Amino acid sequence: MVQLSHLIENLPPFHFADAKRRIAEKTAQGVDVVNLSVGDPDLPAPPQVVERLCAEMRVAENHRYPEYRGMQELHEAIASWFQRRFGVELAPQREIMPLIGSKEGLVYAASCVLNAGDIALAPDPYYPVYISASASVGAQTYLLPLREENGFLPDLQSIPGDVLAKARLLWLNYPNNPTAASAPRSFFEQAVALARQHNLALVHDMAYAEVYYDNHERPLSLLEIPGAKEVTVELHSLSKTYNMAGFRIGMMVGNPTLVDAVARLKSNVDSGIFRPVQYAAIEALNLPEDWILKRNVIYKRRRDALVQGWNALGLRAPLNQAGLYVWASVPQSFTSKQFADWLFEKAGVFLTPGTNFGPSGEGYVRISLTAPEERIQLALERIQRAFSS
Repeated sequence: MVQLSHLIENLPPFHFADAKRRIAEKTAQGVDVVNLSVGDPDLPAPPQVVERLCAEMRVAENHRYPEYRGMQELHEAIASWFQRRFGVELAPQREIMPLIGSKEGLVYAASCVLNAGDIALAPDPYYPVYISASASVGAQTYLLPLREENGFLPDLQSIPGDVLAKARLLWLNYPNNPTAASAPRSFFEQAVALARQHNLALVHDMAYAEVYYDNHERPLSLLEIPGAKEVTVELHSLSKTYNMAGFRIGMMVGNPTLVDAVARLKSNVDSGIFRPVQYAAIEALNLPEDWILKRNVIYKRRRDALVQGWNALGLRAPLNQAGLYVWASVPQSFTSKQFADWLFEKAGVFLTPGTNFGPSGEGYVRISLTAPEERIQLALERIQRAFSS
């Protein structure tokens, strides 16, 4: 009999894998499930990107093993994009590491920084990988509650001294998943100062940087803050930025020591990114900003319809300024999980309970904007009927 390690035995299944199973079972029963749970863009990747991918697929040389650390042209395209977007200069070979999606970068960053018994500081609610990545190396997690009255920003000044003494890593994520909150420059300055003072690795998950609305200030990079590069790496993904979730490509940028450590670890785990996907990423990163702005208009219409409809139900949903989600309140007579389960059974609408992201998610559900507007309207109509019956 195979015996698993205690760490693996205590590792819960990834929520969204279980969600797909539940939806498949309900669909098999003949229910047309409106799935608003996962941030998986339903819009297509840019046609130029698809064409470049197909063209490079026909080049026999691209069928061989790729470079472990990615093509030089991809490093340079990332550096150029970062400079245009954030005004931050990156050394292409020292401060950039292409990834098979940013999710793996989160796991590798934890493996490179944390030892058993160390503490990782994580927001609550959180993207579940922060917790599993920390736990996989035997580290403890100290949760920093995100409260609505504080703009869903953690109170960094309230962290006890004995916790900071054992902390090695601080996870941050803005625009935030799941709360959809944005962070001002003053908070980033505070976070960088804390990390430098206490020798923390500051890992900023910025997968939603290019989904923003109205006249809201474009989300900032932590690396814009003076001194940030001494302690910070930032994770970006083409999944949400260019609707390329299935392509599995992203990047880690910033502190060269941690970037190099992740690159060394990756080279012992995988054999790099398929070259046609790298060429497709280069094509995406060179697109004009207008492509993103036009795409965001679609998400804005969906957001407006969802927020208006949710508030019309007598519930509360703030008008988020960035990200792919609406962080919406649930009726006081339900817990988050009870309400999500009730909607699934009663209305065939699948939402994610806030507590799937940590205890501070109680009282909320996360609703994704990655469905056509007519499906969002259908979900709202079903929920209204469920309330009325």
